[in-house]
Amino acid sequence: MQIAKALAFTVTLLVTIGTSTVGQGAEPIDIGSRLELFVDSHLIEKVTGDVQQVVQNPQPREVVLVHDEPWGGNICAYFTVLQDDDIYRMVYRSAQHDKANPKKGWGIAVYVESKDGIHWTKPNLGMFSFRGKKENNILDLGSGGNVHHNFTIFRDDNPATPDESRYKGVGGLAHGLIGFTSPDCIHWNRVKEEPIIKNGRFDSQNIVFWDSDRKEYRAYWRVYPNKIRAIRTATSQDFIHWDSGQELTYTEDSPPVELYTNAIQKYFRAPHLFLGFPTRFYEESEQVEPLFMASRDGVTFRRYTSPVIPRTAPKDRNLNRSNYMVWGMVQLPGKPDEISVYGTENYYQKTPGRVRRFVYRVDGFVALHGGEDGGQVVTKPLRYTGKELLLNSVVPKDGSLKIEVLDENGKVLGLSQPIVGDSIDRAVTWERDPDLSAGIVQLRFTIKNADVYSFRFK
Repeated sequence: MQIAKALAFTVTLLVTIGTSTVGQGAEPIDIGSRLELFVDSHLIEKVTGDVQQVVQNPQPREVVLVHDEPWGGNICAYFTVLQDDDIYRMVYRSAQHDKANPKKGWGIAVYVESKDGIHWTKPNLGMFSFRGKKENNILDLGSGGNVHHNFTIFRDDNPATPDESRYKGVGGLAHGLIGFTSPDCIHWNRVKEEPIIKNGRFDSQNIVFWDSDRKEYRAYWRVYPNKIRAIRTATSQDFIHWDSGQELTYTEDSPPVELYTNAIQKYFRAPHLFLGFPTRFYEESEQVEPLFMASRDGVTFRRYTSPVIPRTAPKDRNLNRSNYMVWGMVQLPGKPDEISVYGTENYYQKTPGRVRRFVYRVDGFVALHGGEDGGQVVTKPLRYTGKELLLNSVVPKDGSLKIEVLDENGKVLGLSQPIVGDSIDRAVTWERDPDLSAGIVQLRFTIKNADVYSFRFK
């Protein structure tokens, strides 16, 4: 699952206890004991040598859905997956396109569920008549607004939300996004007939969720500035009334690109981070590839250029719009060190479309990777709390990891035991104990042929 399985690894850690002048007087970043990932440059002060942040590719697993029911089709899209206690739920547009006779096609919102995230059932909901029969898993969203086209749902964990509105959703095209609520993710009611968000184009998957870290609702939807597909965001206190919002901005190392879906979400292990899987759109071929991006404020993102799931990944992705990322990530039973994500394949073909599961290492979206020549990364000053340092890293048998603790004058206060192996949450042990408790720290990673994904103090 890692890009470096048999690589050498060295890390040097500089720690200054208490108030000091580390980082040339820079104001420390208060991380406390929270988990931090190397998905952006927010914590990094200096990089030297052969070290870079490398986007990781989730590993392909089994096909979990084939849209071969009579109301299925070849352009099923705009999937949402979520974990709801011991049930996994998925809602998406089930659709068929016939190039020879477009009027024969359809687009309807459907619901499926699973106990393990791998084997999915299509329950008979008996709600919506398709070709005169209600024995299907189609949701009844009422008429008007083309809401079936891109209906996208989320579980609302706002503590103030009543149980009858525990699930929410949005859908709609030309006139805007219409809001929905549900007590069970199956029976849906409109919050009002008029759209709750209007200033956009919306012919994509448009996202809304409750931001538990900032205590507000956040939305991301499509806009067309200068006739280029882009993303806009806004916030709300009640899901119905939204501020005017703003277009997303990107760091200088994120070159301009046309984006289709956005798949932005909070990372459940580190909810101060926004992670996105926007789909790069190739206008000339109408092909798509999901990318990776990360943000601290939900507006300015660092977006990487390497595809998360390339068009060459299995199977049938190098086709018209055949490679969307499903919105959401889940952990499956008995797989605590994995994160499962899903991607679509075989879109716009004569045979039904499919959904395949992919697997990430926990926190393994971007690796702080040292190459053959090795190099160093120094963090900005960090204010921390905790008595242990925990690392998510890969240290192979022929590699090494040394952690030194230095005071502000360079005096060694602590020295670690050698560390090898592949660990998600390894506590550093010490030959000379630095007596960590709380203070201001600066971490310097000297890395060669190895990967570091995340760290935290405990």
